[in-house]
Amino acid sequence: MPKYSTGGGGGDDDGGACELCGRETANLQRANVAGARLLVCSNCRPHDDSRRGSGGGGGGSGGGGGGSGGGGGRGGSGTGGSGSAGGADGSDGPRSRKQEIANKQAKMYDAATGDSSHWEEEGTNYEEDRLPYLVSGYGDVTTEARREAGLTVEELAAELGIDEDDLLAIEDGRAATAGVGGSVVRAVAERLDVTLVDE
Repeated sequence: MPKYSTGGGGGDDDGGACELCGRETANLQRANVAGARLLVCSNCRPHDDSRRGSGGGGGGSGGGGGGSGGGGGRGGSGTGGSGSAGGADGSDGPRSRKQEIANKQAKMYDAATGDSSHWEEEGTNYEEDRLPYLVSGYGDVTTEARREAGLTVEELAAELGIDEDDLLAIEDGRAATAGVGGSVVRAVAERLDVTLVDE
């Protein structure tokens, strides 16, 4: 079972789980990742900002054992007398540590979700085939009219050149949640000679 650091414990960096990817390993080292001091495995070490920037990563990693006395960082005495030492090794307290980790996870999530520039440049095209307001009970009206016309869902969809799933969504009364376009609803209403759109 993986064990996760709560952020203030002593300098025991020789076992547990990587705070970035969760991998269990006995070879963890402190790293500065997007402003957060984390215990990371060898796979995540390239994300260490101090290694990339000024090359001072070795000093930051070694400072954890000698700066705060090895184990007093979590209790009340670690934050009172050695405020600057606590800041140097990243143990400012559980709250700020948790905040740093949460911020890092949010940045990683944002980076993984992709580029949104196409939405900004091209727009959403919501107005292209907008679903109009539909009359109450439009699903039952559609189903009844289709049956009276002697057509199956497959036949009507093929005749109109629309997707069967869209027609089923209309008949089930879930056109809005299924993303059915207004042109599809109007085509069905015209073919079956029923009123589906509340105009």
